[in-house]
Amino acid sequence: MNIVFVVMLLIGIIVETVRNGGDAALASLLEGGNEAVTLCITLLGAYMFWMGLMGVMQKSGLMEALSKRLRRAIGFLFPNAGEAAGAISMNLAANMLGMGNAATPFGLTAMRLLDEKNPKKGIATNEMCTLLAVNASCLELLPTTLIALRQAYGSASPAAVVLPTLLSSALATVVAVILCKVLSK
Repeated sequence: MNIVFVVMLLIGIIVETVRNGGDAALASLLEGGNEAVTLCITLLGAYMFWMGLMGVMQKSGLMEALSKRLRRAIGFLFPNAGEAAGAISMNLAANMLGMGNAATPFGLTAMRLLDEKNPKKGIATNEMCTLLAVNASCLELLPTTLIALRQAYGSASPAAVVLPTLLSSALATVVAVILCKVLSK
């Protein structure tokens, strides 16, 4: 992936230099870097808030309560998950709250636990494929990162994306689950 990004960057620099000259290419690079740093600093506050909220939810037991509410769905989606079920439910709960960064460690833990039970190392199990598909479709009840991005760029209504995001992610998740169930047979 690093090679792909380096190639894309080099192509962009070459095209900008050919079209507008070296000074314009350098100005574009500096402006892009400045904008990236500004955006990161702007999003830092939102990330800190949501990660802090996630920590409070975890310590207070709310994440565990949400995880318990997901247990039936986890049993249906991942019938052979075993001890990975807890990490899977925490991963899904964090994703539902739009905190993909907080969900990643739980997803990695779940994959490691699923792989420990895997009789054919190097070949993904149905549960591993389902976890990947459900994470990729990512049912979001509250798209916190998207709301923060919209707020950072001055949107008049940053939360206007909640319903469309919920509908599109719900449809994507349903399709992913159906495909996983059909293909696992």
